[in-house]
Amino acid sequence: MGVHPKQTANACHDAWIPGHVRTYLAHVVEGRSIRSLARKAGCHPSTVLRQVRRCEARRDDPLIDRALTRLGRIRTAPRVAGPLEGKRDMNAMTHADAFPSSEEFDREAERVLRRLTEQGACLAVAEGMEMAVIVREVPGGETLRTGTVASAIAEAMALREWIASGGSGRVLRYRITGNGRTALKAYVAQAENASARAVQDDDTPDRRTRYAAESPLVMLARRKDKSGEKFLGDGEVRAGERLREDFEIAAMAGIPDGGWESLLTGSAQGNVNARGSEGALARVSAALADLGPGLGDVVLRVCCKLEGLETVEQRMGWAARSGKIVLRIGLQRLERHYAEHGVKGGGLIG
Repeated sequence: MGVHPKQTANACHDAWIPGHVRTYLAHVVEGRSIRSLARKAGCHPSTVLRQVRRCEARRDDPLIDRALTRLGRIRTAPRVAGPLEGKRDMNAMTHADAFPSSEEFDREAERVLRRLTEQGACLAVAEGMEMAVIVREVPGGETLRTGTVASAIAEAMALREWIASGGSGRVLRYRITGNGRTALKAYVAQAENASARAVQDDDTPDRRTRYAAESPLVMLARRKDKSGEKFLGDGEVRAGERLREDFEIAAMAGIPDGGWESLLTGSAQGNVNARGSEGALARVSAALADLGPGLGDVVLRVCCKLEGLETVEQRMGWAARSGKIVLRIGLQRLERHYAEHGVKGGGLIG
């Protein structure tokens, strides 16, 4: 069964965990009997047994197995004595034990689900890697990296049956499920309801394009020019996707002072090699400062804010169909920027 997006919780609460998983953990980790669990739930012991067997069978999936192991460590964490008696001793738990907070999970899950709705997209997971990678198959047999995901997020999404893998091997590829699409629709509805109650400023992506199945860049990448050649080269698409990936990571820390457009005219600041939102913001700042107003503005709006080309042309006061030409020039410059600074736009996975 799928779980509503808002049924999340931080590492010391398990309200977001599906019922059959809670039953499994209570039996396997805490040692509670099938009959006692059935009495508490008001159901027949055979129902509880089926839930336990269902969870055990799903442990063949590496992400499910890791999620259950992580939850098991949380369940067995020592309890605090004194005024906080009964609470888990979070200091005794390692960082690897913890799941993200409710807010962090919702934000990340929404981003990942949107990426996975793009044509040819999947989540690549390799044994021993701290991060999973969102990739998208492109013509020519290459696989374009479009984002990264923390292991705990990927595990929780698999446990909720929002993603599933149908294969085997060193690198597993997970794709969005029907439950995942339902969860994304719930996120979209929540965002639309919120936006209806608040005035959106220029730093908020248009909801109609933000939640489209494909980004404007992906759609434009399929177009061909009059000679039959692809309008955008693979390198230009990779550059645009790399900028969007950094933009989404940077946006987790909030909008920069002065808005994103301020990065077009300001000097680049921060360590581009830093991890997390700080490094991502520094890389976005450096890229947009290099592009400058005009080129940077259209690249920012189309690749990062996911505004359609017609919307951008109207905002900028340009003639119809001129936006895609300016965007291509901007992406060519962005590709050179990444090459000059030793950064490959949108890494490739073999």
